[in-house]
Amino acid sequence: MLEIPEQAVPSIQLEHAIEGDLVKRRLEVDQRRIETTRPRPSGSFDDPFADWWESFLGERRRRPDRSREPVRYVDLFSSVGGLSLGATEAIESLGMRAVPLLAADVDGDALSVYAQNLQPRQTLTESISGLVDYRVSGVGERARFAYEPSITDSRLADISGTIDLVLAGPPCQGHSSLNNHSRHDDPKNLLYLTVPAVVVATQARHVVIENVPNVVADKHGVVQTTIALLRGAGYRVTTGTIAAHRLGWPQTRRRFFIAASLDEEPIDLKSLERQQQRDALPVSWLLRPLLDRANDVDLMHSVPTLSAENRRRVQYLFDNNLWNLPNEVRPDCHKDGTTYGASYGRMDWDSPAPTITGGFLTPGRGRFIHPLRHRVLTPREAARVQGFPDWYDFMLDGDGTSRTQLGRWIGNAVPTILGSTAVLAALGGRKADPLA
Repeated sequence: MLEIPEQAVPSIQLEHAIEGDLVKRRLEVDQRRIETTRPRPSGSFDDPFADWWESFLGERRRRPDRSREPVRYVDLFSSVGGLSLGATEAIESLGMRAVPLLAADVDGDALSVYAQNLQPRQTLTESISGLVDYRVSGVGERARFAYEPSITDSRLADISGTIDLVLAGPPCQGHSSLNNHSRHDDPKNLLYLTVPAVVVATQARHVVIENVPNVVADKHGVVQTTIALLRGAGYRVTTGTIAAHRLGWPQTRRRFFIAASLDEEPIDLKSLERQQQRDALPVSWLLRPLLDRANDVDLMHSVPTLSAENRRRVQYLFDNNLWNLPNEVRPDCHKDGTTYGASYGRMDWDSPAPTITGGFLTPGRGRFIHPLRHRVLTPREAARVQGFPDWYDFMLDGDGTSRTQLGRWIGNAVPTILGSTAVLAALGGRKADPLA
């Protein structure tokens, strides 16, 4: 394994401030100081953090400032772009400009949503297993590439050497066998390890990989193997599970991240979370602007019609001022002793939302009933909880977008604040010229 010389771990300080009609974000990374601004929202909360993010969610789409230093990135397993959105927010906060070179996902409709919002230079609907040739020997800390990974797709080859950042949210195939197999044996089992192979083959400077927290317990050690492969290629790595509500966001969602850099030491993820820690905002902060926008015309602001039985359950919650449905009103499969304690639950207006999942349009699949209205969250409300700004367009031309797709795309996304924090960790040590 390549020996990596010790380097001082960079530190970062982040703060927000209200100044007149502006809300400002100030970043200090070692000796660099970067300041960015947004217009103060009309319904100011007199909380700089809340105002910054409300401006992010509510303002119109920004045009990139082409005078800024570009950060060129690719997004593997991109879906509709939640991780890229967080990356863009972090890159701009560092005084640079996000340039999406390529997005790849086997879900062509999700990729179309990504393209119409983030405008990457090209998109790929093929599996990323066909982008690179590699072989892994060993597992965990003993893992290494048996030979140098090489690019097998001309579209990726064309941008190799120009990529600053690789983003990826690979699926974890828990049943797979990853030891001493090449991509030719079973590509589906190697998707996670294809990410470090792409990173090394393209000589990308930074990488951020996200997944569910329990990926670290995968019986085949894909996380530990990935870390060893990156370190063996000279990357410095930080890892950690970040909780959105610990960063002040009104959702109790956690994601596990690997952040790594080739030329600089990344900022320690756990230290970064501790530095940014604050009390979570209530979900009312996100939902209040959309409180009376629900309708039967716009799919993003509509909800499925509840069955008579579910209408009765929702009414029971409101009539009795409850947030949890008692056993006598639940179906038998969702009573005590099962894993569905939050099913048919009502959100608390004054607390963070629970983790949004792909089932948020169905009351029986979680605590997704609106705190003040007799319905589940609309797709636009759930998108806000996930950190998608109001301008983000999920609707496709032609046959359009289905509710099933909206539930899956929005529920499975990486909240913007989590992606932003992980990318700050990866890029924080980057030697860039800050804006004056």
